Amino acid sequence: MPIWYGGDYNPEQWTEETWDDDIRLMQRGGISMATVGVFSWAKLEPREGEFEFGWLDRVLDKLHAGGIRVDLATATASPPPWLTHRYPEVLPVTENGIRLYPGSRQQYCPSSPVYRRLAARLATAIVERYKDHPALELWHINNEYGCHVSRCYCDVSAEAFRVWLQAKYGTIAAFNEAWGTAFWSQRYGEFAEVYPPRAAPTLKNPTQLLDFDRFSSDELLECYRAEAAIVREVSPGVPVTTNFMGFFKPADYWKWAAEVDVVSDDAYPDPADPRSPAYAAMERDLMRSLRHGQPWLLMEQASSAVNWRKRNAPKGPGQQRALSYQSVARGADGILFFQWRQSVAGAEKFHSGLVPHAGTDTRVWREVEQLGGELAQLDRVAGSRVLAKTAIVFDWDSWWSIEQTATPAEISYVQNVFAWYAELWRRTVAVDFVRPIDDLSGYVLVIVPSLFAATGAAQKNLDAFAREGGTLLVTYQSVITDENAHITPGGYLGVLRETLGVWIEEFAPLAAPDLEATGVRPAPDIRVESELLGSSDAEIWAEYVHAPDAEVLAIFAEGALAGWPALTRNAVGSGAAWYVATQPAGEALGRLVVRLIDDAGVFGVVDIVPEGVEAVRRGELTFVINHSMASGVVALQGMDLATGAAVTEVSLEPQGVAILTTAS
Repeated sequence: MPIWYGGDYNPEQWTEETWDDDIRLMQRGGISMATVGVFSWAKLEPREGEFEFGWLDRVLDKLHAGGIRVDLATATASPPPWLTHRYPEVLPVTENGIRLYPGSRQQYCPSSPVYRRLAARLATAIVERYKDHPALELWHINNEYGCHVSRCYCDVSAEAFRVWLQAKYGTIAAFNEAWGTAFWSQRYGEFAEVYPPRAAPTLKNPTQLLDFDRFSSDELLECYRAEAAIVREVSPGVPVTTNFMGFFKPADYWKWAAEVDVVSDDAYPDPADPRSPAYAAMERDLMRSLRHGQPWLLMEQASSAVNWRKRNAPKGPGQQRALSYQSVARGADGILFFQWRQSVAGAEKFHSGLVPHAGTDTRVWREVEQLGGELAQLDRVAGSRVLAKTAIVFDWDSWWSIEQTATPAEISYVQNVFAWYAELWRRTVAVDFVRPIDDLSGYVLVIVPSLFAATGAAQKNLDAFAREGGTLLVTYQSVITDENAHITPGGYLGVLRETLGVWIEEFAPLAAPDLEATGVRPAPDIRVESELLGSSDAEIWAEYVHAPDAEVLAIFAEGALAGWPALTRNAVGSGAAWYVATQPAGEALGRLVVRLIDDAGVFGVVDIVPEGVEAVRRGELTFVINHSMASGVVALQGMDLATGAAVTEVSLEPQGVAILTTAS
């Protein structure tokens, strides 16, 4: 089985004379898969109900003749002008009542029955025509659901929201209880009185906000399901996917992943950000984890610069190759790009392509050819998996809840997760992401960053993991509310109070942003003292914690919190449960992670790596990738896949990659 290589191909942007040159260059570059038709609705259906497939027939036939497989899109991502002109009610409406108009893309309300009907008709026509085409490898539904319009507040969406709520709660009494409508005289007499959380005088009902987040993710998913059902009925046996977008807040990808046959993802790390390689690795691990370790596809990345940042730095020499191998190492069976040929018109004409404006006598194209040649020789890795004994809990309900207004502090959920992930990445420890209700028996260490909204089942699951021998670490702002955004029954931490051996009296977040806005000098980070962590700053958060049963391993060292626990450990059952009441800064967090992995018996792929180097074992192969601008040496025994020579250390140039067969 090959590692697929290629990208989005948009032949409708070019004359037919260019198509033959495209095929020739694809063969030269080692391209094995092309994503076709993503933004072709206006070309395929230029007038309502009138389809023109001849041009696409010729494109697919040429690709097949050239030995290139096709990921064929249903083309429903961007409605054509005739659709929104004839059916303006399809256009989405913002929270402030502003209707969004054509001239861009994704200009549709996800709840619109008109959009869904016309999208289904187009998808049906495409699938019926091409279900037996010999080039067909994969069906691609829509594109980047919710990227630009993840929420719609129009009257159609309002009615769909009411239907969703009634299906969830059944009765208006149960609904009022869940939403806590006794507060601020919000009691509803019937579902017809309920609206989306449109612009309001002040703070909105937290459960209304949370349910609208859930509803909006579900409505996008229903759009996908409708098209996927057509594809599966007409073209059974051909895998179906839609492209995710890493840590994308509006869509609960745990729920979405169950609906695709293969996870695919779009990734655009900033070449100018030194944190990008670690953050990109975290996204790659999430994609692998969504279907429990199944190989996935990198559907989009840039060959060099994107076009939507304030300043669009190009990828440096070798960076495209290094980041591509990072995806392969972390479970990808396909490396694709947006897009094949760099556009000459439109809003993305400055977004890089595999064939740049300057043509093939360029660094970008030479790197495309090099990578294509290498991936063609790497079929032995396809289908293999990454084994992790460490997991990080990631939960969309908590993400939506903790970042609402009217919470104790502004906290970035993903950045909190990343702080822990980055320390494991630096130590080459493999990480899976899990839901709080997943089976955790295959892990020895589970880290739970700010699981703000936790069901009773989730709490019991984490408790059982620790009692049955696992090492559990829970951070501040965990188990604060239940699934209805009510304070957790029994108080903060719920069931985990006994697991952790601590209880929380009061929150004391640090350096509130509203003080900074007034020009008042923010309070300095508070100090934490301990033998384990040393004397270090603590960031973002602090709280008054009582530890009646747990061992106190660090205390706050100054101010009103002086002497109060900052880090605790509780022996529970045959395992251990840690609680951290702040965000350790700098080296202190690294020292804590080292203690955790030592206690849990977790090992990295390599004991020591230079800064910016990662090492990942996938199947029988170990990938060592240098994302830094300095050369580095890594001690690792194995057989170099490129040379066949036995080695005891690996020397890597900047952005260099080595692949070894090593003993597990």
